[in-house]
Amino acid sequence: MIDPSVAALQQRLGLAFAQPELLERALTHRSAGALHNERLEFLGDAVLQTAISALLYERFAGSDEGDLTRVRAHLVREDSLARAALAIGLPEVLRLSEGEARGGGAQRPSILADALEAIIGAAFLDGGYTQAQALVQRLFGEVIAGTGIDSWTKDAKTELQEWLQARKLPVPAYRIVATRGQSHAQTFDVECAVASLGLAQRGEGRSRRSAEQEAARRMLALLKASPDGPLNA
Repeated sequence: MIDPSVAALQQRLGLAFAQPELLERALTHRSAGALHNERLEFLGDAVLQTAISALLYERFAGSDEGDLTRVRAHLVREDSLARAALAIGLPEVLRLSEGEARGGGAQRPSILADALEAIIGAAFLDGGYTQAQALVQRLFGEVIAGTGIDSWTKDAKTELQEWLQARKLPVPAYRIVATRGQSHAQTFDVECAVASLGLAQRGEGRSRRSAEQEAARRMLALLKASPDGPLNA
């Protein structure tokens, strides 16, 4: 018997899973048991990238690869996925350990984003690419249709990479320097290094992705502030 809250989520998604156990697994954080959603998240990430790419290819027929890549990066980044997860009421149905739930895990952007990707992966396994693509269309189609290509600003990692490539410099490398706090409330310390310039900057965040963005933002600020040499913007 399917959980009523999961059945209600299917209605909000506009899907009827032939294998509802896939959806239930997609909602299960690793803190809640061995049958968690991380493998589905891995699959869903790839399906999401493909489906978003197809939607953008159709919507922005006159745009080049760089613009399409930039918009896709915005749509699939953590904060965008978390907003989409909130819009479908995902916090109400996530399965978390007691400790994770008490720590506010159901509202944490990284957990919401991962679960949404896992749901997309579950939809793919349940009904193939057509079903998964239809779900992505329902989740992101309206924002894609209602936004012009020039309305999307670049995230820090994308802007930093393009800045370096324009000067024929290697792309930066990111690594986790440290993690602090309990598993349900970790803070990540990430280093962004541009080895060819001998520069490194660090950023913190509640997820690895957000910490990388902060480190990239600081690196960009450093590079653009440099008055001379290869750092001159």
